[in-house]
Amino acid sequence: MDSAPSAARPLAGVRIVEISSFVAVPLAGMTLGQLGAEVVRVDPIGGAADYQRWPVTDDGASIYWAGLNKGKRSVAADFRSADGQNLVQRLIADAGVLITNVAGREWHSYDTLTKLRPDLIHVEVSGRADGGTGVDYTVNAGLGFPLVTGPAELATPVNHVLPAWDVSCGLYAALSVVTALRHREATGEGQRISIPLENVALATAGNLSFLTEVMVNGTSRERIGNSIYGQYGQEFTSADGVSFMVVALTPRHFRDLSELTGATDAVAALAETLDADFSDEGDRYRHRDALSGLFAEWFSAHSASEVADALAGSSVLWERYRTFAEVAEDEKVTANPMFTKLDQPRIGEYLAPGLPVSINGDYPAAVAAPALGDDTAGVLTEWLGFGGDDIKALNEAGTVR
Repeated sequence: MDSAPSAARPLAGVRIVEISSFVAVPLAGMTLGQLGAEVVRVDPIGGAADYQRWPVTDDGASIYWAGLNKGKRSVAADFRSADGQNLVQRLIADAGVLITNVAGREWHSYDTLTKLRPDLIHVEVSGRADGGTGVDYTVNAGLGFPLVTGPAELATPVNHVLPAWDVSCGLYAALSVVTALRHREATGEGQRISIPLENVALATAGNLSFLTEVMVNGTSRERIGNSIYGQYGQEFTSADGVSFMVVALTPRHFRDLSELTGATDAVAALAETLDADFSDEGDRYRHRDALSGLFAEWFSAHSASEVADALAGSSVLWERYRTFAEVAEDEKVTANPMFTKLDQPRIGEYLAPGLPVSINGDYPAAVAAPALGDDTAGVLTEWLGFGGDDIKALNEAGTVR
């Protein structure tokens, strides 16, 4: 492995052991790997709970696994045996960094591992701060978002498809490793870092004022469908049935939207009738339904291509609603330098995203994900100095695979 730091690989030379499953920690490990770290994901023999997670190919290979484990190395060990646990502990001690969401295992706890590596950086993602379990969808259910998501007239909760808290938590975990490495370089000390998924969600809800408005104003957010709270934004449908999301954040955006839809005079008359000032974002939001009724006539009388051309020539913020299939074939993917052609064993050849950050004009490219245990022999040789006979004996004993 290349251990020379560069602008594109600032974490080169850093070794990280990952014991994980599902989204948050695998995303953290992949992100750190894309920044140059050597990340070894260690799983139990047979794989963790996400090794065959959907979506899968016709042959049963997990497309999900390939997506969140790109660029890592894979070691498979017997987590139930003392020899397997000892081997993993030695790998962690050699690396000096562990990221995990597999809590409650004394053998890879902070207190146990710091006896082997006093300056260890130990990052553990958990469900809840009180030690309780939780995943994105259960945390989200107890937070309020499903009750303000979906059509305004709906009375039932709507879960989001995007695992937002897992993604946020994974990025917080990656950031925590980077800052802990900086701290260790400056002081020689490691750190014990705990990141409860629920706290990430609660902090986000607080930072975005969903919780604060209840505390300060005594009001709770209402379900408003595809409108944008406090701003003017709405979904419109063209004559040929194509939906667009249109957003007017500024007075200029709103003027352009009024002009291109031929509604300038009608908007002025509405403002006079309602004693409203539509240069104010609050008034645009309060009277959004009346305004949308004026604009909708123009959208419903024009084709999708006509709508797109008109919006593209204005300052208005907009996008056509697209399916994943449409996006996969769009130039925003096919001509995007973040995506490079990847030949992923067991999955096939496809365009895969690398790090979504351009460093000096270049995007670090995606690297294929391993299969379970692909790198067991290599890692044990390079990190711990094992010879061929040692590895053979471990295989025969069932300690590694």
